[in-house]
Amino acid sequence: MSEARSAAPADATPVSHTERQRTWSRFLLVALALHIPLFFYPILRICFWLGLPWWLTASIFVPLASSQVVSRLYLRGRHEWWAVIYKRCSDFWLGLSPLVFIALVLAEIPVALAWVTPFRAAVGILAVAVLLGCIGVASALKPFVKRIGLTVSGINSPVRMVQITDVHIGSRSQRFLEEVIGRVNRLEPDLLCITGDFIDAPGIPETTLRSLKSVNCPIYYCIGNHEKYEDLDDIVQRLKNLGVNVLRNDSTRFRDDFQIIGIDDMDDAHQVERELRAIEVDREGFALLLYHRPRGLEAAASAGINLMLSGHTHNGQIMPFNLVVGRVFDRAYGLHHYESASLYVSQGTGTWGPVMRVGTRSEITLFELTPKAV
Repeated sequence: MSEARSAAPADATPVSHTERQRTWSRFLLVALALHIPLFFYPILRICFWLGLPWWLTASIFVPLASSQVVSRLYLRGRHEWWAVIYKRCSDFWLGLSPLVFIALVLAEIPVALAWVTPFRAAVGILAVAVLLGCIGVASALKPFVKRIGLTVSGINSPVRMVQITDVHIGSRSQRFLEEVIGRVNRLEPDLLCITGDFIDAPGIPETTLRSLKSVNCPIYYCIGNHEKYEDLDDIVQRLKNLGVNVLRNDSTRFRDDFQIIGIDDMDDAHQVERELRAIEVDREGFALLLYHRPRGLEAAASAGINLMLSGHTHNGQIMPFNLVVGRVFDRAYGLHHYESASLYVSQGTGTWGPVMRVGTRSEITLFELTPKAV
């Protein structure tokens, strides 16, 4: 089925062990730096406001402050029940930590002005954070269906297309994937597109992903950044074994008037432009581009792409990180247009780290494409 660069997996630039190690080193440095505002200060301050003795403060501080190091470093790749429970608990605390930090900063002034006692402020902060956390978990557990209708040129008849992205199997379970696939099938799409970060842990077996075999339409997939951090070649092979069309800097056709291009994720603003130069884009029909990061819309428009689908940002997942994401990506969420091309950036179907969303929602996106009248 491939039209161009049919040997894409062989041609694609491999991700070396050194590059993966460098990426993880940067990640760990940033994570450790964030421990001070997110973990050290809130835990110690709240324990102080509660009037806890030093030994109880230490008993709370040490396991909570070290939870991410233990979870991400020492329990990485462990799938035993006890390890899963520990990682889920540490992720829940990770999700609560920015909420606690913001509430604590806001409470400092009334406490300093003696408008409220430190003890009551601490209890109020914890109560609000836990309430928001529980609401956030509920928001993350069941993605909603976002429907987008587009009138497009190049297609001869309507197309129902579903996008899922950032499912993060590893952080999320086999059961979650089965529920997502069940909802996808009920939408009765003509094709399913997966725009990266489908898997975020090493050694995820085919049996965990077997619900993909039940999808009632062709599946097209491009890799995200998290697959590159893990056993990428094995992930690609497992997906191919399950009938997924893996597009790595390559193109194929859903039908004669509908071309699909998939480009490997790269932390490079020129990745889309560079790879599209080597792929013949069908300017007479409809050209769909799958690329994990929401970058390169201008290059896609110039190359003749009609619609580009991305994810990656999670729209911040938990406030206030949506503000940070908005500074990094000009197009962090939603539908955007540039000349004759459109880009849709999904908030993501799953979650990374905490199974929690505050200020955002997990989504499955249904596109209803209608031919433009001539």
